[in-house]
Amino acid sequence: MDVATTPAVERIARVLAGQRISANAKGDEESAADLVERDWKNHLDDAAAVLRTLREPSEAMAAAGDPAVWERMILAAIEEAKPETVVL
Repeated sequence: MDVATTPAVERIARVLAGQRISANAKGDEESAADLVERDWKNHLDDAAAVLRTLREPSEAMAAAGDPAVWERMILAAIEEAKPETVVL
């Protein structure tokens, strides 16, 4: 099984940006990679909202695996999405 090297919230934010920008989705840009790279951080709040929505698996998801593991994984992704705080 592959394991991503970037946080889930970043991957979701990039997808949301790409959906809005790329002509392959609902956008207008034929070559959207550079625009998505510049814009994805603007979608972090929406991406975090998606993660919070996924805390509870659907019945089909729960039937396919362990809901407690799913919840822990999503909570870890939510925690990972929190901005770093700097103590001075």
